[in-house]
Amino acid sequence: MNKISIRFFDDKEVRAVWDDEKSKWWFSVLDIIGVLRGINDYEKNRNYWKYLKSKLKSEKHQLGSMTTQFKFTAPDGKKRAANVLDYNGIIELAKNFPSKQANRFIEWFTYSDETIDGKSKSKAYALFDSSLLNTIEVGTVKGLQQIHGYLFGGLYDFAGQIRTLNIAKSGFEFAIARFLPETLKKIEEMPENTFNEIADKYVEMNVAHPFMEGNGRSMRIWLDLILKKNLKLCVDWSKISKRDYLAAMEKSVTNSTQIKALLQSSLTDKINDREMFMKGVDYSYYYEQENEIT
Repeated sequence: MNKISIRFFDDKEVRAVWDDEKSKWWFSVLDIIGVLRGINDYEKNRNYWKYLKSKLKSEKHQLGSMTTQFKFTAPDGKKRAANVLDYNGIIELAKNFPSKQANRFIEWFTYSDETIDGKSKSKAYALFDSSLLNTIEVGTVKGLQQIHGYLFGGLYDFAGQIRTLNIAKSGFEFAIARFLPETLKKIEEMPENTFNEIADKYVEMNVAHPFMEGNGRSMRIWLDLILKKNLKLCVDWSKISKRDYLAAMEKSVTNSTQIKALLQSSLTDKINDREMFMKGVDYSYYYEQENEIT
């Protein structure tokens, strides 16, 4: 099965598919056309690509014949063969594209996989096929530490370690470090037999924020493992927008109604589906991504 990846530029999807035979990513040309033109209309972008490809071929530009095809899900929900370019092809396309966004896009495209998040995200993809996924202690603090250690090992010197310093975000102070061991023990003992119980446990773990960095990315995998074990369900994170998720999590400190509604409406029984897992990783990391619009 092909591994599908989604990256986000200015909150717009850029899809990619992994080619096992050639060991490289291929990127959707129409997605690139869309972000460079700032247009979401599938048909308009498809027609523009036809025009551009024809123009490049007439100019005897190599890019006009560099594309290959992989199947992506079209707007109507059906999988259709779509033009893709490899890394070098996308850079070449952007360089020859009449757009003010091109230079900023190239900077983002060439840098994104070399960041800590980019490297950690690659590890998260690999988790699906890793034996670790079946040995993680589901619903425990140790299990969360195992996930965090796997995602950020070699990237942060505190990977998998419970923090000993206080942290805050947007004026909200997370659980006091001095009392964190006791707090985490209480969270670990919370029941997880129903959706509401599991969601409550997730919210409380978020308030605790046991690591210096990388809490959300680790906890969303942790949550899915609890749901999978107890309810034979997981979250289709692609159904929850970044704005809605962040707003609901911020409110969950005092009222968890909104985040529970978002999670419950996005549950799926595709717990062993590779594409669902990979898509979940993409959106999970997207939630943590700083807005790139300048």
